[in-house]
Amino acid sequence: MAASGAATAWTRLDSFSAWQSKYGAIIILKIFLAVLLIGFGAIHRRWIIKSDYPSIFRLVTAEILIMAGTIFVGSWLSTVAPPDKEITTTPALLVTGIQLPPEPNLSRLLFSYEPDGLMLGLLIFIVALYIKGVIILSRRGVKWPVGRTIAFALGVSAVDYATSGGLGLYSHFSFSIHMAAHMVIGMIAPIGIVLGAPVTLALRTLPIGRDDQERGVRGSLIAVLHSRFGKVFTNPVVALAIFDGSLFALYFTPIFGNLMGGHTGHFIMSLHFLLAGILFFQIIIGIDPLPRKVPHMVKIIIIFAAMSIHAFFSISIMSATTLIDGGYFAQLQRPWATDLLADQKLGGSIGWAMGEIPILLALLATFIQWVREDKKEANRIDRAADRAAAMGEDDELAQYNKYLSELNQRDIRE
Repeated sequence: MAASGAATAWTRLDSFSAWQSKYGAIIILKIFLAVLLIGFGAIHRRWIIKSDYPSIFRLVTAEILIMAGTIFVGSWLSTVAPPDKEITTTPALLVTGIQLPPEPNLSRLLFSYEPDGLMLGLLIFIVALYIKGVIILSRRGVKWPVGRTIAFALGVSAVDYATSGGLGLYSHFSFSIHMAAHMVIGMIAPIGIVLGAPVTLALRTLPIGRDDQERGVRGSLIAVLHSRFGKVFTNPVVALAIFDGSLFALYFTPIFGNLMGGHTGHFIMSLHFLLAGILFFQIIIGIDPLPRKVPHMVKIIIIFAAMSIHAFFSISIMSATTLIDGGYFAQLQRPWATDLLADQKLGGSIGWAMGEIPILLALLATFIQWVREDKKEANRIDRAADRAAAMGEDDELAQYNKYLSELNQRDIRE
């Protein structure tokens, strides 16, 4: 990847003056950070065995920070034109940093690709960690379910399509397509990621402390999961407020227009949608452990509440008589879909349709999980009764009935 990037830069910067441009300066900064990353990787592999845990932790922390900086610089580079390439300045380019694409059609929505450097870098990092975890388990002779890996891959792919694919590209220029991308990121992709059980994979593969006094990475993750912070955010009501309540705080305030106007803001908005969706669906249908078990009846109540709130949100957008984007889409001066209010109403319809289906699927999955757990409990009781009968003892139900009978006899005597 680094070699291909260097080759691309070399073809675009074919003179000394070109390297003195803003584009050239960013390329030099990116090369410097990439070299630092390679150096940290070499040091990490050489010292990881013989160094103590605090040293390794500091090294990995520095490596992650530099990696994040490299990703940010790469994203910044994507918004700067090479010095030898003439770009026609348009209102859309000035506002979004991206040239206005042609009118969307099915082919362009499916096959266009404009990499979102920040999100793409984050997804690559997450996928690399997941693959590493699966490999670690495989080397131990433990088979990680293929279905979980496929679900995780589909979830991550959906995020990539909604941020860097055709849907992600056109989401910068059309409210209706933005809403479709929002639904994919916040409603569809989280289901796949949650069913991939990334936290369970991490708990099985992360290193533990070297002694009782050292918590280790795995112990730190467990501490976070069971902390007061973890218990608050995994409360179903809090998760619902973040999942659905934040929609009103975002779309019906100036926050939406402000975030849409910059690449970093757009990334923050997409990341919020993703994390809110993961939190919600983790509580409803997740495989990973939670600080406290949520009863199935509570899950169903939360699902119906989410459906109602989401429907109200979509209807509010569909019935709005003014634009809610703070003038953002009007600044783009796009030649297609010029009726911005109609496009906004279409976005509300898309949000309603695409949002209800995943929630209904979650409701169905909750019912299935409930039936399976009841069946397991019934089988457990039957096995306990069989064991008690084989040993000539009363089973749990008989013991409980005997206890009630003794209480009744005591009351009669008194």
